[in-house]
Amino acid sequence: MPTAATSHDPRRHVPRTDRLLADERLAEPINRLGPALVKAAVVSAQERVRTGGLTAETVVEAVLESLPANASGLVPVINATGVLLHTNLGRAALSSAAVDAVAAAAGPTDVEFDRSTGERARRGRGALAALAEAVPEAGAVHVVNNGAAALVLAATALAAGREILISRGEMVEIGDGFRLPDLLGSTGARLREVGTTNRTTLKDYLDAVGEQTGMVLKVHPSNFVVRGFTANASVAELAAALGPLGVPLVADLGSGLLRPHRLLPDEPDAATALRDGADLVTGSGDKLLGGPQAGLMLGRVELVESLRRHPLARALRVDKLTLAALEATVRGPATPVIRALEADAEQLRRRAEAVVESLRQSGIPAQAVPCTARVGAGGAPELALPSWAVRLPAEHSGSLRRAATPVVGRVEGGALLLDLRSVPAAQDESLTAAVRSTCADPT
Repeated sequence: MPTAATSHDPRRHVPRTDRLLADERLAEPINRLGPALVKAAVVSAQERVRTGGLTAETVVEAVLESLPANASGLVPVINATGVLLHTNLGRAALSSAAVDAVAAAAGPTDVEFDRSTGERARRGRGALAALAEAVPEAGAVHVVNNGAAALVLAATALAAGREILISRGEMVEIGDGFRLPDLLGSTGARLREVGTTNRTTLKDYLDAVGEQTGMVLKVHPSNFVVRGFTANASVAELAAALGPLGVPLVADLGSGLLRPHRLLPDEPDAATALRDGADLVTGSGDKLLGGPQAGLMLGRVELVESLRRHPLARALRVDKLTLAALEATVRGPATPVIRALEADAEQLRRRAEAVVESLRQSGIPAQAVPCTARVGAGGAPELALPSWAVRLPAEHSGSLRRAATPVVGRVEGGALLLDLRSVPAAQDESLTAAVRSTCADPT
């Protein structure tokens, strides 16, 4: 017979798992998110009942509140850091055209199928055609799964067991501790450094060329600049000298800029490098191009074709979703990163003032302040973009990151800045609502 103590024990009132999962209110989440995720939320809510933090009558409501919007663990955030291409936040935001293309490609597609003949077709021909049209200077194009993969494929095909000549000043670290020498060395190629950190001349390269030279690699440093007493052999100079020797010149541009941009005069682009004589140009799809993660390879027909047919290419190929997003990015409207890059500073000021006015009406001490934004992801490291931000007390930084609609800003000068150059105007209302709900005084 239960005692008075045991009758009040919350553990005796925990609803059974099967009954909870059979509740009609959980039918839609189970169908949308899957039974495993919903069951995990149920188990968590049951534990709260056992510890007295939740009543048995409110378990289903608590489960519904705790469930995510979708089955992925990735949470969308508002990028208010002022870094247009923030690697930790996924770099380029896709255009609406690219998002629509990914959704359309989610089911069966003709990615490798000719609907006219019913036979197998060239994989990703639409994306490849779009790249070829955007950069007619390239005889052929190929796409792999990221920029590092493009370099690995080129190094393996051209220089495995041989030498890659590279300037000592271009032996860069590409992020998260990964270094170019280690990446290239993993292919079986031997790196031969030429020149010095600050000065590498054409003669340095030519003195090192020999029978063991598989390729010459020209790397754009991208995330740092060397100034002062410097020398640097250009792509045009190298191409003119190496062409008669039959040594391939590979130019790794990193940022994936296909053509020159008026705001990026010092950023190399694929079209110019190919016109200057590079045999192969590599870059990333999710940087200044503004598309999905991909490795772009553009160059001479016979060279690109040999890379495409190399056994390693199969392991590095991209999926249909990437191909769909890439084609829509190249053919479609201006991408979010280009819109942010070209945003008018005066319009940013007006947006910041409008957000601040709305927040002040809720009693939040915000200010509109001028600031400086950056390209990010190793692009245009010295380019300072005039911008405007919403200034808040620094202590709100953590709570905004953890909000239902996470907002990621930057702490600078003892304050939290929400830089609007990296925030699309369409997100101003969501940003304002997130700040209001998170930072307003509850009293």
